[in-house]
Amino acid sequence: MTRPPIPALPDALGMPPVRSLRLPNGVSLHLLPADQFEVLRVTFVFRAGSVHQHRPFAASVTANMLAEGSPGMPARRIAERLDYYGSYYEVSIDRDFVYLSFCTLSKFFRETLDVAADILLRPLFPEEEFRTYCARRRQELTIERTKVETRARERFAACMFGEQHPYGISSPAGEYDRLARTDVEAHYARLYTADNCFVVCSGRIGDAERDAVAGLAARLPRGTRAEADFPPVRTEHCAFVPHPGAVQSSIRIGRLLFPRTHPDFTGMQVVATALGGYFGSRLMRTLREERGYTYGVAAAMVNFEREGYFAVATQVGSAVTRDALAAIDEQIARLACEPMPEEELALVKNIMAGEMMRILDGPFGIADVTIENLLCGTGNEAVDENLRRIRAVTPDEVRRLAARYLGRGELVTVVAGAESPW
Repeated sequence: MTRPPIPALPDALGMPPVRSLRLPNGVSLHLLPADQFEVLRVTFVFRAGSVHQHRPFAASVTANMLAEGSPGMPARRIAERLDYYGSYYEVSIDRDFVYLSFCTLSKFFRETLDVAADILLRPLFPEEEFRTYCARRRQELTIERTKVETRARERFAACMFGEQHPYGISSPAGEYDRLARTDVEAHYARLYTADNCFVVCSGRIGDAERDAVAGLAARLPRGTRAEADFPPVRTEHCAFVPHPGAVQSSIRIGRLLFPRTHPDFTGMQVVATALGGYFGSRLMRTLREERGYTYGVAAAMVNFEREGYFAVATQVGSAVTRDALAAIDEQIARLACEPMPEEELALVKNIMAGEMMRILDGPFGIADVTIENLLCGTGNEAVDENLRRIRAVTPDEVRRLAARYLGRGELVTVVAGAESPW
């Protein structure tokens, strides 16, 4: 009888080194050549997320309206030109940063960068489009907040950090009506500058591509580096969000811990993966396969620039909310009290390594990981160091970390639903 080979963790993932340049205006340009691919992606990372806004929603509205027209190119023309060349433009925003990516076939990189220049350097934020966008986003947010999942997520952030903390605040949808176009223009002028930006370019990068990207980035104006004001964290450990008539309860359990640079972050990623990071995880088996309480459950470590936290998230039927909470507590307690079987830990490690390999399959995934490393103040050697740390985690280490960081008295629990489980 033949047997499949025993899975083994790789010794290294071979992240390519980054070639970095400092441009005259202070922007750092990081190059990841991959000449076997006939594509190019350029990502501009700006320190312009919501923690830096002076008015609610200014950060997201600014980022999402950059392509709504420039003096020489209206929004429709921008979209048509990108579409004509098979290029595309992506916007992503989180609490700390804005990510603007331009993806193109290598042979059309100049034409795509011409459009990028209009988007980055000459946005108009037209009044009519601005008001239409704000009205649409207000309606979307109002609808989103009718869902128990959204209400639990927002209350969970407020409970962990405090309602006025930049990582915990959730502004009323009506603030879209009070946002002015001048607020967006001010946010753009203050933060979309060379001092708040770095650039990562991946794919086929010859001298011409490098010089063109550098030339565009060098046109960003100088400014002042953004610094956000972070008040003290104010944690509330238990909260119920009433949602009359809800047939499901949305559950969030977790606690404030530390960002990715902390020496225990990788170990806690192993703990989170074992709990709810893959389909056969402990919480998935317990809540879905054995009891049928939910379609899915997830556990993860979340990283911000200033903070990091552990969280479990799921939705269950209203009638089984108490039982689901007890089951989650039981599985967390088991990790803290019982050494994990070696076979289970080996599976968790292989899943984590496999996910890292999946993400790094191609120049764009490598660029995403490079950006994350740069934001954490490390180089790409951090990937192999994280893999080494995963390989080194033992069953006793899992138990120690769970016992140290996931004590019941330290956890924040939020439930949104029809009835309080307490």
